[in-house]
Amino acid sequence: MNNFHSTAIVSSKATIGDNVTIGPFAFIEDDVEIGNDCRIGPHAAVYNGARIGDRVKIMQGAAVSNIPQDLKFDNEESCFYLGDDSIIREFVTLHRGTVDTGYSKVGKNCLLMAYAHVAHDVIIGDNCIIANGVQVAGHVTIEDYVIIGGCTPVHQFCKVGQHSMTGGAFRIVKDVPPYVVAGNEPLKFHGLNVIGLRRRGFSNDDIMTLKKVYTLIYDSGMNVSQAIEKIKIEMGEHKLVQNVINFIENSDRGIIGR
Repeated sequence: MNNFHSTAIVSSKATIGDNVTIGPFAFIEDDVEIGNDCRIGPHAAVYNGARIGDRVKIMQGAAVSNIPQDLKFDNEESCFYLGDDSIIREFVTLHRGTVDTGYSKVGKNCLLMAYAHVAHDVIIGDNCIIANGVQVAGHVTIEDYVIIGGCTPVHQFCKVGQHSMTGGAFRIVKDVPPYVVAGNEPLKFHGLNVIGLRRRGFSNDDIMTLKKVYTLIYDSGMNVSQAIEKIKIEMGEHKLVQNVINFIENSDRGIIGR
């Protein structure tokens, strides 16, 4: 049974699942889909194009699937996908896609803390933590199990690799490779995210292999292209190593330095 507050404005055209709670003064537009067991907080706004999964919590004042802050946007149809079990805290702003891709997306089991912003044509993977005040610009890709510390801006078109952690109040203006810790200004490689990898069940052999990979990339004296070729020869069959190689070879902005 759904529980809509009497002051909430909920379009009769919206598709809403079972056991959904919508708080005071919340606003739900026509072209919206909300899954089962969701909670929409007071004064939250869910705009056209929102596609919300099951068991999602959206706290007070958050805005989901608002139109992009892109001057080229011409009110074309687009979506914002929000995965199962994700939590959107107070005053987070999530903007739908433009004609370039047609959507933005936050994956499953993510936590976006208060005042975070996700711009148009952004893809955030599963199990990510985006801390308070993080500002994600357009066309950014953030892979699975990423942690980004508070008040960190992410430059447009950047990529942030899986299982990486970036400290708070820095700037991501180049790509952050998978499995690493990044910090300082300008943003630098600070080693492997060993604690995070161990918590997620990575084996000691996997961790040692990744350490060897990043030693070659950052501490061997070779340039990145030379290091990648050597890594392909010595460790290229390893699945995690392949993830690193693919990420770096598909980096448009270049990876962070040492």
